[in-house]
Amino acid sequence: MDFSFRIAYKSFDFLIFVILSTLLTTIHASIHNYQNQLFNEVGNAYLLPGGSEGLYASLSSDDSATDGRSFIRFENITFWRTQDAADEQSEMEHGTGLIQAVIFEAADRNNIGGSAYGGQRSICCTPDLAKLEGCKQGEVIRIPSATEINWPMVLSIQFNGNDLSTQMNNAEVPIKKTGMHNLFFIACDPKLKGTVMSGRTVWKNPDGYLPGRMAPLMTFYVYMAIAYLLLSAIWFSQYMRFWEDILQLQHCIAAVIGLGLFEMILWYLDYSNFNKTGMRPVVTTAWVVTVGAIKKTLSRLLILSVSMGYGVVRPTLGGLTSKVLLIGATYFVASELLDITEHVGTINDVSGRARLFLGLPDAFLDAFLILWIFTSLSKTLEQLQAKRISVKLDIYRKFSNALAVAVIASVAWITYEIYFKATDPFNERWQSAWIITAFWDILSFALLCVICYLWAPSQSSQRYAYSEDVGEEFDDEEAQSLTRGQSNGDVSLVKQEQKNGNAGISDEEDESEEDKR
Repeated sequence: MDFSFRIAYKSFDFLIFVILSTLLTTIHASIHNYQNQLFNEVGNAYLLPGGSEGLYASLSSDDSATDGRSFIRFENITFWRTQDAADEQSEMEHGTGLIQAVIFEAADRNNIGGSAYGGQRSICCTPDLAKLEGCKQGEVIRIPSATEINWPMVLSIQFNGNDLSTQMNNAEVPIKKTGMHNLFFIACDPKLKGTVMSGRTVWKNPDGYLPGRMAPLMTFYVYMAIAYLLLSAIWFSQYMRFWEDILQLQHCIAAVIGLGLFEMILWYLDYSNFNKTGMRPVVTTAWVVTVGAIKKTLSRLLILSVSMGYGVVRPTLGGLTSKVLLIGATYFVASELLDITEHVGTINDVSGRARLFLGLPDAFLDAFLILWIFTSLSKTLEQLQAKRISVKLDIYRKFSNALAVAVIASVAWITYEIYFKATDPFNERWQSAWIITAFWDILSFALLCVICYLWAPSQSSQRYAYSEDVGEEFDDEEAQSLTRGQSNGDVSLVKQEQKNGNAGISDEEDESEEDKR
């Protein structure tokens, strides 16, 4: 047990270190910052991804308006080429190195680049493609969109003479079409290998700075907060009314409800501030993530404890306490790291590989907990059935049915989520992607409502509690009939009455036999 606590303690220390390390940086969520980022060679071009977000079309065409406009704004974008590349150029020359900023919608991705004679696709125009496509050699191949002739948008930046650096003019590109927009900085000149870039871009939707995939979640968290508030009002009214009869299990349920309400409020405040300012304070997001990880951990431990019969068929978890605490601490660390990676500092509407990597331990622990929960629940049902405790057995049967439905729904939704992401590699269905996240909050809330209904505070709450009375060995109605009239509830008296009753029956049978003879 001491060993388990040491592991949990060290895991907690590691988690605190990660959080503090994260807090040392400043994150501008919808503001994409670039700090000396290097162009990478891809095919016959050098690329630097500038961002990817779902943007809605502008509601207002007035460029002077502040609300209702959707745009991508370039601020203080500066490029540095290598000293060798600069020395190769003459001081009097103009246009000695071209870099192009390309903005395109995911649906128009095939409008960037081309291939000669069905060969490998090229981003930059080659001599063969110049003859076939009519593009300009040394520039990005751009085919006008069928719906908008000026789209994809290409902005050109030139190096002059033998200058080491060049700066892009601050520009603002209005978004006139709803879609998943991508930004790439591209250099076709081989001499620009090793070029780096600094600066930032600001992405804005008509209603604020929230990325399109995240915007519906702000409204969703309002509704979830209202749902938790209603559940809290119902639960805590009964909780205070029958305070003297409250079970330890019901204290745990109250804590999970309170944490759930607190988490939904914090998520809304985080998203609301992000939407208004375009910046996402790391401290606020880290607190929201931590509260959410605590709530998810306690929720799973609550279900596990209920399945083990805590407070119902056993007064304590006994030797399992250290194991339950260890799995709880491990799950908290895994969940916290996953949520920090997913939410703290999130800019793009595209998930990274780090989330997939950190999601594996979380998924493994969830699968392990489900297996442990159903194994414990099966043993608890067997004990209740053997003891013929009908009231508790009925509750646990309902709980096991609800849990089975939740697991089936989870597996079905995971299958759908895999299908959703596998069939949408370019995130073109970003407007409905928020449902993937929202489902798990809804499922968790629904299961919590079931637990609240089954173990609601009442005058008879104590009948669900663990007891060593003789009545636990029999059905409740049978126990009442056997002990009726016994003021001290002595088991020996009941057994004595049973013996006397059996003796009386045998005497009556003897007398009837004599009468017959």
